[in-house]
Amino acid sequence: MNTPTDKKDARLIGAGMVFPFILVTSLFALWGFANDITNPLVAAFKDVFVINNAQSSWVQMAFYGGYGTMAIPAALFIRKFSYKSGIVLGLILYATGALICVPAASMASFNLFLAALYILTFGLAFLETTANPYVLSMGPEETATRRLNLAQAFNPMGSLTGMTVASIFILSNLQVEDFRTDFAGYHSDQGTQQVETVEYNVLPIFQSTPKERVKDPVMAEYVANNPEKSLDAALADYKDGELETFMGKTHRELQDHDLKIVSTPYMIIGFVVIGVLVVFLVSKLPHTASVGDHREDSSLGEILGRLFKNPLYLGGVVAQTFYVGAQIMCWTFIIQYAQNELGMDKATAQNHNIGAMVVFLSSRFICTFFLKYISPGALLLTLSSAAIGATLGAIYLEGMAGLYSLMAISACMSLMFPTIYGIALEGLGPDAKIASAGLILAIVGGAFMPRLQGGIMDMETFMGVDATRGSFYLPCLCFIVIAAYACLTRLVHARRRAA
Repeated sequence: MNTPTDKKDARLIGAGMVFPFILVTSLFALWGFANDITNPLVAAFKDVFVINNAQSSWVQMAFYGGYGTMAIPAALFIRKFSYKSGIVLGLILYATGALICVPAASMASFNLFLAALYILTFGLAFLETTANPYVLSMGPEETATRRLNLAQAFNPMGSLTGMTVASIFILSNLQVEDFRTDFAGYHSDQGTQQVETVEYNVLPIFQSTPKERVKDPVMAEYVANNPEKSLDAALADYKDGELETFMGKTHRELQDHDLKIVSTPYMIIGFVVIGVLVVFLVSKLPHTASVGDHREDSSLGEILGRLFKNPLYLGGVVAQTFYVGAQIMCWTFIIQYAQNELGMDKATAQNHNIGAMVVFLSSRFICTFFLKYISPGALLLTLSSAAIGATLGAIYLEGMAGLYSLMAISACMSLMFPTIYGIALEGLGPDAKIASAGLILAIVGGAFMPRLQGGIMDMETFMGVDATRGSFYLPCLCFIVIAAYACLTRLVHARRRAA
């Protein structure tokens, strides 16, 4: 086993691998963008299509379902062909799914949007299953984890871009949001709905400008005649024609406007992906598999047999499942935390979410630097321990201190995914092509764990505290599992050094 000093002296990127490394690293930003521009669609589609929360959650089911469906086939494909072939096919599927959003918008078809996202994540599954082990193979094994961490540092750049596009170009331009604001305003004017105002000390960079009311006369008459109706009921009446127009538009006209707003970024990213595809097609990417290694010709059964005997790999799949669940929970429910605990409006709460992503991105580069001096296992144990402390702060500290503790979790999560990935695939050689599929399958942790946390939030209290804060015991448990895996890593490495 190499010491941290050996790692410091080893080359980070192999000879002749700099351009391929840069090219493959660009993919990390592409799938980060897709992940974080899609998350807000759950809330947007609920109002645009006038459906309930359970129906709108199919956006996430389709998105994560694509990963679960295609991770294993992607691994088998790149094992039979090559890393480059996997990347090319992944980009084709990515672009196809993104561009299908255009006819989905013109047809106002929620199901076609789901199909588009499902196909899009087929491509993401191919890209992640291919790019991660490919980056690991682009240099000395002793710097593999640090090399992957450097590539993964560009993933949150794409995520931050996706979140910003969703906030500025999608959510702020949806006319259904004008409908919500005007409806709530007229209810408040008539005293049928009291809007609670809570003072909170927010840094200016996070404070948003409240959305202005339209004050549509048709809406005013509707609210006056139907003071008992909820927003969801008003949207249903608008869709059914009982509320004939809003801002001079029928429901279908407003829906067409909003779906065009939603589909435009997907159309643009579809063409961007096609451009990246062309670059990959004309570029020569080296074959980095260990030619002549006896494991290259192993059967699938033999590979799986070796993987199931590898404690670092099996533990890595479990740890990755809990990590992805914790990440999605912390980033999904920071808005509810800010709303329920501090009375913030959604826009200001979302700004704190973007701030957490900036913290995440900055921490990735800092932690990647420290990997030159400490082992991946030691870094993972440090980050997971800090995450447990920050999560407990979000649970027990009230006001802005609790919210800032929740944001600080992002700094701790910054390097967990690639570090777990690198440790789990350490020394697997060609087996990594299959092994990586299990780690990509672990992304489904982001599908079911947020549902559990949401169920806890629906309670009044949980484990002696307010339910919103108490729900964060679930991500705290996830970080405990990750800390246990870090301890296992250090134990296994110590035994290897002793041997």
